[in-house]
Amino acid sequence: MSLRDQIAEDLKNAMRAKDGLKLSTLRLVQAAIKDRDIAARAEDRCQGCGEGEIMALLQKLVKQREESAETYEKAGRLDLAERERAEAEIVRAYLPKPMCEQEIEQAAETVVDELGATGLKDMGKCMGTLKQRYTGRMDFSKAGETVKTLLQSRA
Repeated sequence: MSLRDQIAEDLKNAMRAKDGLKLSTLRLVQAAIKDRDIAARAEDRCQGCGEGEIMALLQKLVKQREESAETYEKAGRLDLAERERAEAEIVRAYLPKPMCEQEIEQAAETVVDELGATGLKDMGKCMGTLKQRYTGRMDFSKAGETVKTLLQSRA
């Protein structure tokens, strides 16, 4: 079952169970996916956005929820912060298990070796390959630091 189908099915189940938080969160996710589909069609991609784009979108939604929760906590609105964190957990359930630091380092080394990267000028190629292979699983800010360190040591 594709990610898009899984979200639609879970939306129906949340409606049946009258789970208001999950229902509203999944509706938000579906609306964001439909928005991306419309943008993809404008770029002559008639099938809409792919699984990789949906994964990236879900990561973005989780990050937004976490940032909002922090903002609400600083403002003393713990009730809203809790809701944001609950929404983030619902969305995070659709993402694959994130890679640990050791796995990120290993993947970065593999990509740098495969591409024969020798300096910082190859950083874009390395990061592009990592994003293509590990979208939805990798924290790319950590990966960027790792790739940069590797490339600096090889220069």
